[in-house]
Amino acid sequence: MIHPTAIIHPGACLGANVRVGPYAVIDAGVTLGDRCVVGPHVYLTGETTIGSGNQFHAGCVIGDAPQDLKYAGQPTRLRIGNDNVFREHVTVHRSNKLEEDTVLGSNNLLMAGAHVAHNCQVGNHVILANGALLAGHVTVQDRAFLSGHALVHQFTRVGTLALMQGGAAVSQDLPPFTIATGNNRVCGLNVIGLRRNGYSAADRAELKRLYHELFRSGEKRRDILARANSVFTGEAAKAVLAFVAASRRGFCTDIGARSQSAESGNEE
Repeated sequence: MIHPTAIIHPGACLGANVRVGPYAVIDAGVTLGDRCVVGPHVYLTGETTIGSGNQFHAGCVIGDAPQDLKYAGQPTRLRIGNDNVFREHVTVHRSNKLEEDTVLGSNNLLMAGAHVAHNCQVGNHVILANGALLAGHVTVQDRAFLSGHALVHQFTRVGTLALMQGGAAVSQDLPPFTIATGNNRVCGLNVIGLRRNGYSAADRAELKRLYHELFRSGEKRRDILARANSVFTGEAAKAVLAFVAASRRGFCTDIGARSQSAESGNEE
């Protein structure tokens, strides 16, 4: 199942039923799990460990050195889980230091031209649409959706089931379940995502009340957090509060009154 034009280093480790297409290159240090499909002109390199069932479409570069001037050539690492899809020309870089790996979980879809930089921590069931870019040290939690050409600044966090609209850019944390629009702005809750992932009407109603407290009350964050932990008791709301409390960069702010009607139109 290996095309005769592919180049595979003897030090690479390939699992069972792996398919490698024409002109692919797999370097020493790469471990590739069972049932992976490596398309034409794919380059797998570095100390890269890849789980089973991953698909790499044409032109992907996975595990190359970080784009960081501080990087001094150490054998840093990239770890990838299972059943991910990497579409054409996706790039994922290994970390810039030995103490921390770049990590990509399982069941993610990275569409054409998406980029995951060094030291990123990407969870499971995440979607990066065409041209979405993650800078170094970004954290993306489970089931987040980054639309086309969304941009995430280094060290920024994107919460669970957060959604970034096309072309949105964040350099402050994007809390779970919210929708990013423009630059460092949110415009309501990802209600459709909440419904599809089994959150009840009661969960959504509590999150809506919490959203208004955090983004539209005008109060200081520390005052809201001091009160909110005793008022909001659902698991989803507590996840938002914990995310906000841990923020070091601050979090995105609401675009204002014009978003209120749009959000209410989505809610039951």
